[in-house]
Amino acid sequence: MAEIVNLRGKRKAQARVTAAAKAAENRARFGRAKPARKLDAAEAARAAAELAGKKIDR
Repeated sequence: MAEIVNLRGKRKAQARVTAAAKAAENRARFGRAKPARKLDAAEAARAAAELAGKKIDR
């Protein structure tokens, strides 16, 4: 026979896993010093500008 599973408990466990993943993402995204965020933004802007410069218009 199959094991009896409490679906409410499974849903809560899945919600906890999802919340933990989102919390980790938010810590990486928002838990940094302002100079580090500005440096990353500048690097992203430079990479985007470099990529835009290499595009071939047709």
